[in-house]
Amino acid sequence: MEYLALTKTGGFFLFAWIVEIMGYIMSALFKFTSLFGVQNIGLSIILFTLVVKVLMFPLTIKQQKASKLMAVMQPEIQAIQNKYKGKTDNDSMMKMNVETKAVYEKYGTSMTGGCLQLVIQLPILLALYRVIYNIPAYVGSVKTHFMNIVFALTGVASATDLADGAGASLLQFATEHGVNLKGMNAIGDLTGVTGTALGNKMVDILYKMNPSQWGELAGAFPNAADVIHENYKVIEGMNSFLGINLAAQPFDGSFVPNLAWLIPILAGLSQYLSTKLMMNTNPSSAGQDENQAAQMMKSMNITMPLMSVFFCFTFPAAVGIYWVSSSVFQILQQLIVNKYLNSMDLDQLIAENVAKANKKREKQGLPPQQITQNATAKLKNMQIEAEKEEKKRAEKLEKNEELVKESTAYYNKDAKPGSLAAKAGMVAKYNEKHNNK
Repeated sequence: MEYLALTKTGGFFLFAWIVEIMGYIMSALFKFTSLFGVQNIGLSIILFTLVVKVLMFPLTIKQQKASKLMAVMQPEIQAIQNKYKGKTDNDSMMKMNVETKAVYEKYGTSMTGGCLQLVIQLPILLALYRVIYNIPAYVGSVKTHFMNIVFALTGVASATDLADGAGASLLQFATEHGVNLKGMNAIGDLTGVTGTALGNKMVDILYKMNPSQWGELAGAFPNAADVIHENYKVIEGMNSFLGINLAAQPFDGSFVPNLAWLIPILAGLSQYLSTKLMMNTNPSSAGQDENQAAQMMKSMNITMPLMSVFFCFTFPAAVGIYWVSSSVFQILQQLIVNKYLNSMDLDQLIAENVAKANKKREKQGLPPQQITQNATAKLKNMQIEAEKEEKKRAEKLEKNEELVKESTAYYNKDAKPGSLAAKAGMVAKYNEKHNNK
């Protein structure tokens, strides 16, 4: 039975491939800082975040351009929505969709124009968290020191010598000394496993231990105590960032504040500032308080930073370092993007989008603006059909009104309209007419 720990991820091949790439980047950065005598996971995470932000910057620019364009288009789209507000019949819905699509085509974009970048970024972000959460699995320089301790505990010289059941004593120690083994199925997870896989699972256990538990480990295994102390000293230095143990959770079960609490607090504040800056790229949203989507977005801008605070309290501090550095770099990046977009000529942006759209139409064998013409023609045909239906209804109502008028005139003939005589005459003439039939 597999469990969520520090062993390399499986999953479908594309996601595993993305995680591997992120892992190589992280390992390369750790080796790079080691050239300068600095072996620190916290610094590597910050550099790792910066590199990924730089690599994803072109996608960010495209997404922000789409948002900027959406702000310009929003009044027209809002006008269409107001035009068909409350109309739920099929014809009205079709007309609204056609008119909305025509607006998007007018600006050379599509309804999914800003979604592609988000779809591309999502698996990358998930892969980032996997690597950050599983540092020893992807950074060989870190894992080496853990494996030295594994070999000392089991009395072997290499992973290939690890036999089934070799990790039982370590797992028993972890269980008795309160190591967080959430997701592990007791000793059953270490049975039937040998070699590298068993070594990885034992590293999973060691990486979950806090400083006091490491001291207890050395006391429980005196034959391996020297190796444990020697390697843990290096591991502690790698995991320490500004005095915070990155392998431990900021919330240790007590409500006594400690230095690690700064990480979730900074994560929440930095993410809030980041979302505020992103909202400033869409000035049209400020006056749309009645729009349900706008209200939902505002509530998410409050909820998401609070959620990041909660998660950073319960995740290892290494994840929180990534969260904080990601938000800080996002703020700096957003300032640059905002300045770039504010200086951008919107007419030029629209012209570029239309030119790109026309190239796509050309590949499809369509002349420029053919899609817009088709949309306009379709809308015009729908309007003509609607006018015909309306004309038929009007003619039918007019004919009914004429029949009622003729009938009333016949029955009111030779009598003052509305008088008792007129009503009596109507009854008599009705009977006469009925008898003649």
